[in-house]
Amino acid sequence: MKHFICLLLSALCFHAVLPAQVVLVKNGKPSGRIVLTSGDSVDTEAARLLQDFAERITGAKLLIQKTDQIKKNDIVISNDGYNKNVQKDKLSEDGFRVVHNNHTLQVVTGGGKGSIYAIVSLLERYCGVSYWGENEYSLTQTSTLQIPVVDFTEIPSFRYRQSQNYAMATDSVYRNWMRLKTPGELFAGNLWVHTFDFLLPSAVYGDAHPEYYSYFNGRRHPGKASQWCLSNPEVLEIVTLRLDSVFKAHPDKHIISVSQNDGNYTFCQCEKCKAVDDYEGAHSGSLIHFMNKLAERFPDKEISTLAYLYSMKPPRHVKPAKNVNIMLCSIDCDREVTLKENASGRAFAEALEGWSAITENIFVWDYGINFDNYLVPFPNFHVLGENMRLFHKNNTSMHFSQIASSRGGDFAELRTWLVSKLMWNVNRNEDSLIQIFLNGYYGNAAPYLYQYIKLMEGALLGSGKRLWIYDSPVSHKAGMLKPSLMRRYNALFNQAEAAVAADPVLLKRVWRTRLPLQYSGLDIARTEKDMRVDDINRKLDLFEERVKLFSVPTLNERRNSPLDYCALYRTRYMPSGKQTIPVANITFSVAPSEKYATMGGELTDGLYGGMTFAEGWVGWLGTDAGLILDLGSEKEFTGIHADFLHQLGAWILVPSNVTYSISSDGNDYKTLQSIDHPEDRNPQVKFIDLSYTGNKPIKARYIKVDITGIKTCPHWHYGVGHPCWFFIDEIWIQK
Repeated sequence: MKHFICLLLSALCFHAVLPAQVVLVKNGKPSGRIVLTSGDSVDTEAARLLQDFAERITGAKLLIQKTDQIKKNDIVISNDGYNKNVQKDKLSEDGFRVVHNNHTLQVVTGGGKGSIYAIVSLLERYCGVSYWGENEYSLTQTSTLQIPVVDFTEIPSFRYRQSQNYAMATDSVYRNWMRLKTPGELFAGNLWVHTFDFLLPSAVYGDAHPEYYSYFNGRRHPGKASQWCLSNPEVLEIVTLRLDSVFKAHPDKHIISVSQNDGNYTFCQCEKCKAVDDYEGAHSGSLIHFMNKLAERFPDKEISTLAYLYSMKPPRHVKPAKNVNIMLCSIDCDREVTLKENASGRAFAEALEGWSAITENIFVWDYGINFDNYLVPFPNFHVLGENMRLFHKNNTSMHFSQIASSRGGDFAELRTWLVSKLMWNVNRNEDSLIQIFLNGYYGNAAPYLYQYIKLMEGALLGSGKRLWIYDSPVSHKAGMLKPSLMRRYNALFNQAEAAVAADPVLLKRVWRTRLPLQYSGLDIARTEKDMRVDDINRKLDLFEERVKLFSVPTLNERRNSPLDYCALYRTRYMPSGKQTIPVANITFSVAPSEKYATMGGELTDGLYGGMTFAEGWVGWLGTDAGLILDLGSEKEFTGIHADFLHQLGAWILVPSNVTYSISSDGNDYKTLQSIDHPEDRNPQVKFIDLSYTGNKPIKARYIKVDITGIKTCPHWHYGVGHPCWFFIDEIWIQK
C-alpha cells in the first residue's frame, strides 16, 4: 500500500507540472505553433530554424503562423516589442529574453539577430541539440518535445563578434548558431580594413597628386599600399565625397572603415603631419585628428579606423569623437602566454588601456593564428579567455578573433566553437568548454585529445619558446615538438583512433585533427641529415592521402597547396643522389644581415630551407651582396645552383640579378653568366632557382656570386619605400 501511494503521488505531481510546460510536439504530432507577430525577416529565419530542428528531433513539422491570436503551447517570437507585458530588461542588440507566460513561451529581443540567437539557446539548453562544425551536429530523436518553465536573459559580451571557419561559407546554419557576423553585414560597401587605396586610389591620383600620399625618406610615396598625407585638406574633401557616395549606395549601413593600408613604417612624416604626431606623442595623433574631422561631416554614421602597427599607441591629447571606432590590433604580440605575461603583450595591453581611457568605442582584432603554417599545432587555448576578459574590461564592444580555422587546420572546429562561446559570454571557463566540445565531437576519443592539448600546452610553456604568427614547426623541434614529445603525441592519437575505430564519422574527425601533427613531423624531418627515406615516404603518402580525403585547400594565407607541398617535398627535400662538389670556405663581400651574419655554413649544408623564413635561410636587408665559394683546389663542374625565397608578405623579394664568375687564383675572374629575374607580384610562397648550367665541364677553384637585390619595396608592396630582404638557401656545385 505504501508503495502504491508513492506511485500515486508521483503521478499526481507529474500531471500537476506537465500543463505548465510548453509542449511543442506530443507523440509525434504538433501540439503547439511558432507564432510571428510581424513580418520581420530575422524573426522568420528564427522560426524556420526552430521548425527545422523540431522536425529533425520529432519528425513533426510545426506550423509557422503570423497572428495576434496566441494559444496554449505557442512559442511567440517578437523582434518588434509586441510582448508589452514582458519586460525587456534593458536588452542590447542581439540580446534576448525567453520567458514562460501563461502556458506559452515568449521570445523578446533587443534587436539585431536576437530572436535567432534565442532559438539557438533554446535548442541547446532544452532540446538537446549541439552544433559543432560544417553540417555537424548532434541531437537525440524523440516523439515528444517540450520546454519547461523558463525565464532567462542573455546579453552578449561584445555587440559584434567575428571569427573564421571554413563552414561560414558552406553551411547556412553554422554562422547563426555560432552567433558570428561578417563585415559585409555591418560595414557599408564591405569596407572594413585597409581602405585607404579604395577611397583615394593611387592609380587615379598618384601621378598628378603625389602630395596626397606619405612623405618619408626624402620624397612622397604614392602607391597601392601607400598611406595618406593626413594634413592635406584636399585629401579630406575627396575622401568626404567618396564616403558620401558609399553611404548613399548603402543607406541601411551605419559604419564604414577609413583605415590605413597594410604595412608598417609608411606613415607620413611631412612637416605638418610630423608636428601633430610629435605633439600627440604617437603616430595615431594625425590619424585621429583626421578621423574626427570626417566624423563631424557624418554625425549620424560611424567611422572605423585601425590602430595597427605604427598607429597602435593612443595619442596624448586628442580624443576620438564618439562616432569614431578604434579597431585595435594585437598583431605584434606573442601567444604562448596571456597578453599581460610577456613584453609584446604588455605593450599592447598598455595601448588598450590608453585607448580605453579616452573612448568607449573599441574594436579589438586579436590574432590566434599562424599565417605561415595553418597546419601546425598552435597551443594557445589557455590564453583566449583571459585575453577576452581583458578586452571586455577595457571598453571593447566589437571583437574579431582571427584564428584561421581553415579546413584541416589545428583543431579548426574546436577553435571557432570555443571563441564563439567566449565572445558571447567572456565569463565562461575555457577549459570546461573545451571538454564539452571534445566529448560531444570526438566521443570516446575525447580523453586522449584532451591529454594531447594539455601536454603540448605544458611543453610549450616549459620550452620558453615564443608562439607567434609566423611560426614554423622547425622553430619548436627542440621544444614542444622534440622527438620524445612527438612520440607521446602520436601515441595519444593512436589511442584516440582505436577508441573510435568502429565509428567512421568520429574516426575521420580524429584523422583530420591529426593532420597538423603529421605535417609538423614531415617538415621537421626535412631538416635532418639522417632522413629515414622509407619511413618518410610512407608518412608523406599518408599525409597526401588525407589532405585529399578532407579537401584541405591551403597550408598558409598565401594559398600554397598541401598537394603542391607533397610534390615539392619529393623533389626538393628527399635525397636526390645528385653529384656535388663540397665547398671548403665562403667569404662575403657584404655580410648577411642581423642574426644571419654567422649562418653562412647553412648555405652549403645540403638542406633546403622551407616556406618560413625563420629557419634555414640566410638573408640580406636593403642591399646588394656578393660571396665567394672556395672549392679548396681547382675542380671541374657543370653547374652552380642558387635557391632564393619569394615571400612578399614578409618583405622578401627575389633579387633582380645574379651573376656568376670563376677564377683559378682568386684575383682574376671571368664572367660565366648573368641572370635577370623579372618582377613577381604573386603572393604565394615560392622557391626560385637562379642557376648556371653549362654544356660542358669548366674548371675553377673560386666561384663568385654577385647578387643585385631589389633593396627597396616597390610602390605596390606593403613596405613601399622601405628596405626589403632577399634570402638564399641552398647553394651547391654540380659535378
